[in-house]
Amino acid sequence: MLLRAPSAAISVSNSRGENLVPLFSASSSSSSSILRLSPVRNGGGLIVSASKGANTRPLTGVVFEPFEEVKKELSLIPTAPQVSLARQKYSDACEAAINEQINVEYNVSYVYHSMFAYFDRDNVALKGLAKFFKESSEEERDHAEKLMEYQNKRGGRVTLESMIKPLCEYDNEQKGDALYAMELALSLEKLTNEKLLHLHKVAEENGDVQLTEFVESEYLGEQVEAIKKISEYVAQLRRVGKGHGVWHFDQMLLHEGA
Repeated sequence: MLLRAPSAAISVSNSRGENLVPLFSASSSSSSSILRLSPVRNGGGLIVSASKGANTRPLTGVVFEPFEEVKKELSLIPTAPQVSLARQKYSDACEAAINEQINVEYNVSYVYHSMFAYFDRDNVALKGLAKFFKESSEEERDHAEKLMEYQNKRGGRVTLESMIKPLCEYDNEQKGDALYAMELALSLEKLTNEKLLHLHKVAEENGDVQLTEFVESEYLGEQVEAIKKISEYVAQLRRVGKGHGVWHFDQMLLHEGA
């Protein structure tokens, strides 16, 4: 970094005004001089001053000169009001992939919300499953909102699509409603994981290190944990069958984390 000042001798002096070490001096070939700070050993306080003779005036007129690289970036800043100022090295492919993932998260949330409504019915009355799917719906919506915030942070534009109408009935004659809904949830979590891996691949192909780090730190690990957890629920429901065991499983979910 260079600092330029009007032509004058610049030195460091102590609090008594005694000249200690010159920092730079004027050159006959230029009207300004380059300021280079040098360490000074002295017991008193140090004062930076600028003058032609005695050091009696404080340093003034120092101007910061940006690097050439900064000038280049400055020329790239858009002036149109509808164009993002924050966008930098963010490809259209990454922007589109983020929007796709936002809509995946919202659709999964919509299905989980439908499951919550089903198990919360008075003639179904499995409060633990209702609680689990309501929390799952809220979690997926949080994931979508986090992606929306990231899209805006990178200078992209959020584009929401229509959501597919989910099922309203989850009763299954062979499996029962609890196992059927939990197997569907496992399929949804694996689908979400596939979409996240695709998003990560798009980020890698476009050299977007920031996006790959975001997906890895915020989503991939958590998704693996969710798949493992729901897989265990499916195994447990297959073991207990459709009878009284479902009620005990439901009670476990109801009091989980309490």
